[in-house]
Amino acid sequence: MIQVNKEENQELSLEDKIARQAQQIEELTAKLNWYEEQFRLNQQRRFGASSEKFNSNQLSIFNEAEQEAKVSLKEPELEEITYKRRKGKNKKKKSFEDLPVEVIEYHLDEAEQICPQCGKQLHVMSKEIRKELKIIPAQVKVVEHVRDVYACRNCEKENITTPVITAPMPNPVLKGSFLSPSLLAYIMDTKYSQAVPLYRQEKQFKNFGIELSRQNLANWVIHGANNWLNYLYDRIYEYLLKEDIVHADETTLQVLSEKGKAAKSKSYMWLYATGVSSPPIYLYEYQPSRANEHPKKFLTGFSGFLQTDGYAGYNSVQDVTQLGCFAHARRGFTDALKALPKGSVHLKTNAEEGLNFCNRLFQIERDLKDLSAEERYQKRLEQSKPVLEAFLSWLKIKEQQTLPKSGLSKAIKYCLNQWPKLEAFLLDGRLEISNNRAERAIKPFVIGRKNFLFSKSVKGATASAITYSIIETAKANNLVPFFYLKYLFEKLPNIDLQNIDELDELLPWSQSIPEECRIPHKN
Repeated sequence: MIQVNKEENQELSLEDKIARQAQQIEELTAKLNWYEEQFRLNQQRRFGASSEKFNSNQLSIFNEAEQEAKVSLKEPELEEITYKRRKGKNKKKKSFEDLPVEVIEYHLDEAEQICPQCGKQLHVMSKEIRKELKIIPAQVKVVEHVRDVYACRNCEKENITTPVITAPMPNPVLKGSFLSPSLLAYIMDTKYSQAVPLYRQEKQFKNFGIELSRQNLANWVIHGANNWLNYLYDRIYEYLLKEDIVHADETTLQVLSEKGKAAKSKSYMWLYATGVSSPPIYLYEYQPSRANEHPKKFLTGFSGFLQTDGYAGYNSVQDVTQLGCFAHARRGFTDALKALPKGSVHLKTNAEEGLNFCNRLFQIERDLKDLSAEERYQKRLEQSKPVLEAFLSWLKIKEQQTLPKSGLSKAIKYCLNQWPKLEAFLLDGRLEISNNRAERAIKPFVIGRKNFLFSKSVKGATASAITYSIIETAKANNLVPFFYLKYLFEKLPNIDLQNIDELDELLPWSQSIPEECRIPHKN
């Protein structure tokens, strides 16, 4: 009996080993498949098209003829059609109509206005006109502000204390400096709108014969943002909190000199934007981390709908209804398709099915784009809700059939985890199906970050957040950033900054903004 028990123990031990090894093989195979999938996806991101638009026919482009051929189909009959088409107007020339025009006329000398045939006087029969676009390079000049100081000669004669009266003159944007509103606006616009870093601007100023160090430029930018634009930023922030729809997103930032943090550690730039039905507002906020306390603090006092990409850090925001982003849900299925190995017909079909559900929802949104909010709400219940219900059933079924850790499994789990937020756009016709509004707004910062790579200090990062906020909000309200910034730096030093009415007149959507700050309307 003892001998039999030992053999049974040995057999059980071997079975345990086999089961354990089988489990390890399965886990390692899953890991290997995941690494291969990530490699293919990274290769596609590196060398493939960046667009998420996906056409399933592209996968079968080389055997398209065999797939689409139908022997029984009758040949189409030829029909000869002739037609005339009106020549379309040149859109480029039409867009020039709002530009100022400089006319240069060419005439023959009087001695040349003689007919070579009969010797009589020539007359102007018609005119030939050739249009060109002329570029006037930037010019730099010194502006001297000279004001008179007055005294009374009579008081001087009578030995009376002579009053000294000085003519009024606007306050400068920076006392004791030759910095002008236009120069500061130019530096900020070039850095933040055109993503030209300060060291390259330093070289550009040398071409004008001016020695301006990047340290001077940086000091001016920080001064302009933290001493003047911050008043406007705070006022716009008050308007944002009064809205009932806000979009939010965040991206990384590197700040070199930050207390308590290594130079290579990540900081974050947060973005908050109004919904499509409100005056456009885009506010950036610098924070040293991605902690949930930052959106909670920033959105204190806000109540309504908050749309994000699903990051859990926004769950701490109180008194809001959270919305998800179907663009992120869709991206999961497009990434899964891009990462599939050749011959994965079953996985390809499942990924395409998930992608098709998302595409149908986006197509409905495009069809409802021009409707009122109430009409869109009703149409979504009729058209989008059935698609959502079918999509949810499909997700629950495929979750059980999909290999864990695969790209397709990740896309399915994202949708299921985010589902209450994803379907929340049905609650109000003003809501959007995706958070693309915030993603588009944060792109200018991402582009700028690639050019200047990092901020030197927390002051610089905060100044960048304020300046981006003013510039991007101005763009969204059809203002030209340079002229708007120039106008602000002329006005802000010369108004009562505690007077809300005066500040409101400088807001990007204010009707009192001069016409020269606005993008010309096309005829």
